[in-house]
Amino acid sequence: MSVLPDPSNKASYVRGMFGRISGRYDLMNRLMTFGQDQNWRRFAARQARVPAHGRVLDLATGTGDLALAVLEVQPSATVIGVDFALPMMQVGQAKLRSRPASPIHFAGGDALQLPFEDETFDACLSAFMMRNVVDVTQAFREQRRVVRPGGRVVCLEVTQPATPLFRDLFAIYFGRLVPAIGGLVSEGDAYAYLPASVQNFLTPPELADVMREAGLHDVAYYRLALGTVTVHVGTKANNQ
Repeated sequence: MSVLPDPSNKASYVRGMFGRISGRYDLMNRLMTFGQDQNWRRFAARQARVPAHGRVLDLATGTGDLALAVLEVQPSATVIGVDFALPMMQVGQAKLRSRPASPIHFAGGDALQLPFEDETFDACLSAFMMRNVVDVTQAFREQRRVVRPGGRVVCLEVTQPATPLFRDLFAIYFGRLVPAIGGLVSEGDAYAYLPASVQNFLTPPELADVMREAGLHDVAYYRLALGTVTVHVGTKANNQ
């Protein structure tokens, strides 16, 4: 039986799954990426080119790691973190208790229908979100809508390596070892869903085409970690 949910049930499945693993989510990220996921987030944050005192949307913010990476790169920014899995944001809020004046604010919301006016943000970023949405094109359209002209949309996502050898090794690690580790540390079903969702997701060139279809310009992507993660970048044109 497939571990992937039916598209009609995907949103509720994903929301429940992240709610259940929220307490161990950060630990699992550090373990299965050997601590490199934070470097990938910082790389993504740099691609956003957030201006001084810029306003940034961190979509599917989860526990807030990408929002924190944005502040490392641009300390004067204000970040709004949006997610529909409230337990994940509760973990993120706990991280900020030692930062009483933190410019990170959390809000509930759906990536396919964002609760913001047009052209609200200087940049929009997401990390490990796009595999989990029902309509990827609509998610990018919403990101383009809420970004100001000239602003960037940045997507960090797990991808399959292009090289056959690395792809085979990645399949063994992600398909067998990660679910086993997840079963010991967190919830095995969630970390069986992870490799299945990657295997069934778009390739980097296909995802770039979707971004263009959603109205973004100057789309580019950068493969990191032997192609196991990719950062996509697109810009909202000045005349949009």
